[in-house]
This record gives sequence, C-alpha cells and structure tokens, in this order.
Amino acid sequence: MNPYVSPWMDEELGLFRETVSRFVEIEMVPNDATWRYQHSVGKEIWRKAGEMGLLCLDLPTTYGCGGGDFRHEVVFYEEQARRGLSGFGQGVHSMCAHYVYNYGTEEQKRRWLPRMARGELIGAIAMTEPDAGSDLQGIRTRANLEGDFYRVNGSKIFITNGGQASLLMLVTRTNTEERKRGLSLIMVETENLSGYRVGRVLDKMGLPAQDTAELFFEDVRVPADCRLGAEEGLGMYQLMGDLPYERLIIALCGVAAMEGAVAETSKYVKERKAFGQVIGQMQHVRFKLAECATVTRIARVFVDDCIQKLLVSKLDNEIASMAKYWVTDSQQQVLDECVQLYGGYGYMNEYMVCRMFMDSRVQRIYGGTNEIMKELISRSV
Repeated sequence: MNPYVSPWMDEELGLFRETVSRFVEIEMVPNDATWRYQHSVGKEIWRKAGEMGLLCLDLPTTYGCGGGDFRHEVVFYEEQARRGLSGFGQGVHSMCAHYVYNYGTEEQKRRWLPRMARGELIGAIAMTEPDAGSDLQGIRTRANLEGDFYRVNGSKIFITNGGQASLLMLVTRTNTEERKRGLSLIMVETENLSGYRVGRVLDKMGLPAQDTAELFFEDVRVPADCRLGAEEGLGMYQLMGDLPYERLIIALCGVAAMEGAVAETSKYVKERKAFGQVIGQMQHVRFKLAECATVTRIARVFVDDCIQKLLVSKLDNEIASMAKYWVTDSQQQVLDECVQLYGGYGYMNEYMVCRMFMDSRVQRIYGGTNEIMKELISRSV
C-alpha cells in the first residue's frame, strides 16, 4: 500500500518536517521520562524551541513569529503526538498567541508576541474554574475596574502550562449583571505579580509531563490596557471565534497519536511470538490491525479536510466539533485495541502505547466535552 500523503503537504513542508523531526528526536524524546517524573517539561525546552523558530509558526514575522501558516503548526504537533510526547503545551501557547493577534491592539501584539515566539513568555489559557467548565457563562473570577487597573479575585483549575506560565489569557467577569456579555479577556503577566499564586500541580490519570495546575488571584492588580478588545464584555464573542482552531488542534493530535500507535503496534506484532509463531500472522491480530488502520485513515482524511478549510477560513464550529468529538472517540478506541495487541506489555509504562492510552482519555473532555460537541452539532442538523 502506498503511503498516504496529506494534500496540504508540499516540498517545503517536507523539508520543514525533517527539521522538526530532528529537533523532537534530539531535544524532546530523550527527556520525556524525566518530564513525566517531574510533571513539567521545564522552561529550557521552550527557549530551545523559540531559538529554532518553532513557536507561533503561523503568525507574521512582523511580530517576530514564524511567518508560516497553520500547516507549519500542524507538523510540529504531529511529530510530537506520533511519538507519544504530550507534555509540551504548544497548543495552548499558540492559542494564547492567537487571542493576542486576533483581538489585541498593535501595541499589545508588539508587547507580547515576540517574547512568546522566543519562548521567553510561556502562554496559558486561564478559563476553567471549579464550578465552570464547558459552561463558560458560569465563570465567577471577577475583575473590577479601578482607575487604570483591574483588581482580580478568583481561581482557576485544570490549567495546562499553569505551573510555569508567564502570560495568561484570563477569562474573567467584568459585569455581574449579564451572564453572556459580562465576560472579558485580560492578558496577565505573572512574574513577580503580587496576589497571584500557583497552587498544586494536579495528579492526573494521564499527561503526567504537563504541569496542569490550579491558579489563585487575590486582589491581583492588572493594568487596564491588558484587556483584549475595545470595550468590556466581548469575551464570549472572542472565545467563540477561536474555538474551531482549538478543536482542530485536539483532533489532529488525536490522529497523529493513532498513526504512531498503529505503526508501533504493527512492528511489535511482527516480532512478538506466541504458540510457536509470530502473532502478527494470526488472523485475529491481522484483522484488528486492519480495523485500526482503516479508522485511522478515515480520521486522517477528515482532519486533512478540516485543515484545508481552516487555511481558507472556511472551518465552521460545527465541522470542528464533529472532528473533535469523532476523532477523539476513535482515538481511544484504536489505542485500546493497540494496548490489547501488546498483551501484558501494553499495560507497562515503558511502552509508548500504554502512555498514549492514558494520555488519550482527556481528549474527550478538554476543549469542550464530546457531549457538548454533539449538542453543538445537533443545532445545525
């Protein structure tokens, strides 16, 4: 069977993929076990990625960014996900940068984007709260305008990059009278910020290398010129505008993980022997691999179509929701089959498919649960 090549790939991207692959193999793969043990990738890898020009790849060079398009971001996501690397929170870093680029003033863009591209600022999305996950209108963190500053009080939970983030895109309530138009997005630089505190790094089922953390704000003063948007109350509109981008990232990482797992499992069953023969010769094993490969290919074609739509600004929220829900459900199904084909070894953390299986479960939860995705899709049916 001829190898599948995504229709959005070209020669330049092929060369770029080789560069990214070398960076991932040299700088990331050997450190993954340490990162998982310490529940953080640390700040050095962010600076190295910045030096290599691998951050904010799809934003203009005017702001010190990569000057490419979403395809360049995709390549970096894929090369990590195929190797089971889940600690480097590039996705939320990129999304944080996109909020600045899409809704920030020229001064705000020049203030934050170059430092994000260099890995000097690590971005995070401070959205979820203990009582507000998919229901963003339930957010209680409050920002009161006092002259030239906002005074922020509240807490956030499940924040990717939270333990080391130096720039937060904070979703906060600036109006308690209106649920929908009461939210605003405020950029918060956290270094030496009085009243700001990082709580515990959360002990999770999977993604152990990610410093997912609790954040606390106690009378934190943030300059008013850090708000995104010309006026208060635009937060919900701004969030809805970037959701397709976020959900496509989740889906494409799911596809890449499936592809990596199927490739590794195929190699394993062609070497592993049981009952006097290589298990890859058994019909049941061959059929299971065929099923996994088919589901993975369907997911790949779907996601590639979404990537092409995003490149021409035609990816709507319903299609992005379909991709996020169906691909992540399929991801867990395929990875479960791969673990089963490994037998007892599939339950061992030293094997990539085991780590991938644990990491995959949250894909159906963050970025909006898959149940919420179905609700959004149903409105257009």
